[in-house]
Amino acid sequence: MRDLKEYAYPSLLLNLSTTSLNKAQRRWRIAYAAIYSARAMLSLIKEIVPGRIDPKSSDASLSVSYTALESGDGAKVNSMPLSYVPDIDQERLVEIMKGKDLQDIRTLGGVEGIAASLRTNATKGIHGNEQEVNRRRELFGSNTYHKPPPKGLLFFVYDAFKDTTILILLACAILSLGFGIKEHGLQEGWYEGGSISIAVFLVIVVSALSNFRQERQFDKLSKISNNIKVEVLRDSRRQHISIFDVVVGDVVFLKIGDQIPADGLFLDGHSLQVDESSMTGESDHLEVDHKDNPFLFSGTKIVDGFAQMMVVSVGMSTTWGQTMSSINQDSSERTPLQVRLDTLTSTIGKLGLTVAALVLIVLLVRYFTGNTKKDGKVEYNGSKTPVDSIVSSVVRVVSVAVTIVVVAIPEGLPLAVTLTLAYSMKRMMSDQAMVRKLSACETMGSATVICTDKTGTLTLNEMKVTKFWLGQESIHEDSTQMISSDVLDLLYQGTGLNTTGSVCVSDSGPTPEFSGSPTEKALLSWTVLNLGMDMESMKQKYDVLRVETFNSAKKRSGVLVRRKSDNTVHVHWKGAAEMVLAMCSHYYTSTGSVELMDSTAQNRIQAIIQGMAASSLRCIAFAHKVSSNSSGLEEDGLTLMGIVGLKDPCRPGVSKAVETCKLAGVTIKMITGDNVFTAKAIAFECGILDQNDKDEEDAVVEGVQFRNYTEEERMQKVEKIRVMARSSPSDKLLMVKCLRLKGHVVAVTGDGTNDAPALKEADIGLSMGIQGTEVAKESSDIVILDDNFTSVATVLKWGRCVYNNIQKFIQFQLTVNVAALVINFIAAVSAGDVPLTAVQLLWVNLIMDTLGALALATERPTNELLKRKPVGRTEPLITNVMWRNLLVQSLYQIAVLLILQFKGMSIFNVRKEVKDTLIFNSFVLCQVFNEFNAREMEKKNVFKGIHRNRLFIGIIAFTIVLQVIMVEFLKKFADTVRLNGWQWGTCIAIASLSWPIGFFTKFIPVSETPFLSYFKNPRSLFKGSRSLSTKKP
Repeated sequence: MRDLKEYAYPSLLLNLSTTSLNKAQRRWRIAYAAIYSARAMLSLIKEIVPGRIDPKSSDASLSVSYTALESGDGAKVNSMPLSYVPDIDQERLVEIMKGKDLQDIRTLGGVEGIAASLRTNATKGIHGNEQEVNRRRELFGSNTYHKPPPKGLLFFVYDAFKDTTILILLACAILSLGFGIKEHGLQEGWYEGGSISIAVFLVIVVSALSNFRQERQFDKLSKISNNIKVEVLRDSRRQHISIFDVVVGDVVFLKIGDQIPADGLFLDGHSLQVDESSMTGESDHLEVDHKDNPFLFSGTKIVDGFAQMMVVSVGMSTTWGQTMSSINQDSSERTPLQVRLDTLTSTIGKLGLTVAALVLIVLLVRYFTGNTKKDGKVEYNGSKTPVDSIVSSVVRVVSVAVTIVVVAIPEGLPLAVTLTLAYSMKRMMSDQAMVRKLSACETMGSATVICTDKTGTLTLNEMKVTKFWLGQESIHEDSTQMISSDVLDLLYQGTGLNTTGSVCVSDSGPTPEFSGSPTEKALLSWTVLNLGMDMESMKQKYDVLRVETFNSAKKRSGVLVRRKSDNTVHVHWKGAAEMVLAMCSHYYTSTGSVELMDSTAQNRIQAIIQGMAASSLRCIAFAHKVSSNSSGLEEDGLTLMGIVGLKDPCRPGVSKAVETCKLAGVTIKMITGDNVFTAKAIAFECGILDQNDKDEEDAVVEGVQFRNYTEEERMQKVEKIRVMARSSPSDKLLMVKCLRLKGHVVAVTGDGTNDAPALKEADIGLSMGIQGTEVAKESSDIVILDDNFTSVATVLKWGRCVYNNIQKFIQFQLTVNVAALVINFIAAVSAGDVPLTAVQLLWVNLIMDTLGALALATERPTNELLKRKPVGRTEPLITNVMWRNLLVQSLYQIAVLLILQFKGMSIFNVRKEVKDTLIFNSFVLCQVFNEFNAREMEKKNVFKGIHRNRLFIGIIAFTIVLQVIMVEFLKKFADTVRLNGWQWGTCIAIASLSWPIGFFTKFIPVSETPFLSYFKNPRSLFKGSRSLSTKKP
């Protein structure tokens, strides 16, 4: 047996089936394999017995999960068979996390012991193949939580039935149906009551379908916004996966601003602090480490440091999952515009109710005084009239009055907002903007100032080192060999140890793969490829003692390391060049000598930094010091190692987007952490600064300068500022507050955790989808998916489009409301009858509410929208232009239809039924033609771009087809008679006059004083009109 120990076990297993062995030899080898397996299992059990595990040997113990057997052709066999059963059950892991049970973790051999049980290698992660990931998902569950089922169509149908007017109409329909059948029999008597019932049912179904569609749309967008990308380690590679694909055993990388995707245990990291307020309500940040508190909980956020975490519970096994499963996201968020429209709807509804009540009183008085006739006979003859007939007539009168209320109440207004918001949200997704809060869609249209970041938003965020200065010497790419080996070694330490990035060997070629932020990747790439650093061997020579992660306030990061060979402690800092320079008292030369940093040398190096910055380069400096203090990072008396200049080119199209925003009356302000020279260079390149700003002192300021202004100075200068350099997140917040106090509607872009206060303070917070932290995204209203300023300009256009579409629909709807109310009221008071029946009015209601909303609320944005000034906060929703258009069209419709009502029979020589059908047909066709007029409120050409809006054309065609069916085929249902070709031509001619009337109406000038203000202050009628443009929006 002693000799057999010399066998390599994997080779032994793989050679068991080879034909070169005889039967006896094969049996011996199978027996040996069985004995070896048993002994291996026993030794593994001994290793994980409490108190006997040695953390230092964790790498060896963990490597069991990566034992891969190689066959002759080099293929690897997966180490996790489908029969694998974990050494620890899921319930125990959940209990450990819930109870924060450190003792139980120690019993299992510490975090390393749990990792071994879960077959996770701390340095390589898990296997990323589908088989292993699926197996883990089967054993421990998926990282999803059960949500309450979305509301179904029947819920919205039931909800529609709660409308009081609908219930009254249904009651009227049922009574009318009963009396009709009793009076005329089933065959003829069901028409009136049945027609109203069907019409009401159609209104309910269409309303329910619209609301159901919106709910589905919101649910889809909610799923997209919850699909966070997480960085994990699989097959020794860092890769980004969906939060829903995280499985137990995954090693997850966490940095400032990340939301923890699942419950897990701390593996490695530095200075990690977690905000658990979402779980506990406590605002104090909790420190997490390997020894005293290794617990990390799903849903909490990283506020400082970085770490690697091993996932131990996912989905419904986490406290966060259980909490979220009981919460149903509310899609009934009311936006400011919806609130304003609710008020408008209520006002119009009250007016309609008043008119309906007057019509009801007039009709009832006329009926009971014997002034109404049916088939040439007086309807009411006192006690001689049967009770059934009286009740039937009263029900008919009540149903007409209630229908007037239904038509008067513009339910289409809230529906139009919902449709246009849902439509714009969907379209904005394809334009690289994900809306998190509905109100942002409309508010963006009112934005007067956009405060934007530089890096990644105005620029590509694709960094590359293009300049390197060592002391006062410029080192070219081909002359790096002249640098002293000692200085090179220090540069290796400064980039390789003071980093959150990593270097991996690539499968695709000799060039390694770099991960991390764009700055980190650029620096690592430069050090490895240009200076020849070997990342792995360099890391093995040092122990990291302390890390200070980069933050926006200090603009630098530091690391404290101990060299293993001589136990010396070294401090390394890297960050904004002028800030690191201020910490230095000496500098290195290329030969390795150290020179004193006197004022002359400091001025020269500052000039070098300014020169690079003026060329749009981002300047990063490295500094070093041998320290005697192993507990903290010293910040003075350092030696400058070198300065690199990173080029980050402007995004294509960004200068055009800036110009577009300026033409739209929106001011762009760049707020950046870069120095003033880099900031100015980029601002000129993007068009934020132009020649007019060159001599303007207040156009460019630094953050410290801005925060040191007095409050009066800030308020005085804030509008002139175009660029704020070397700013901190608190400076950005201060600027947003000042601008809002000045009356501006402010949009702010942000990507960091510290940007959250400014994003929340702004009217519209725009976070970055690629570089943005989860905290920033959660604080924002809209996520810019491609981090591109051009997408911000597109969002501005969509915001204006939403507001414009709503105004178009209000103009269209109010035209119908005014015309229908006036016609019915005058006809009822004068003739004792209404020209439009309950069914006909419900049909008109369906046209203007649902089909009209669909047609007008889904117009796409045009470039003309960006040639207007922003809509002010207090500007009236119904502008004077809208009042002009709707009053002219309403007056025309009222005049024509009243002529038809009182003189139609004699003019066209037709009977009453034909006259009533002509009125109904003309009224509906007037709305169809006026729908074209509503497309443009000020432009005379209402047909421009109509071929691109197929939905509009389709709805118009659908409405006309339905109207033909109503008139020609549903005669008893709609209470109409067939019209001949001449009569149809007359109706079309009457309706088509809406177009020339609309064209010439737009020549009528309008005052800039809001129309309704005349009624609030009648004296203003006799005064000169004041200009709205003098008001702050």
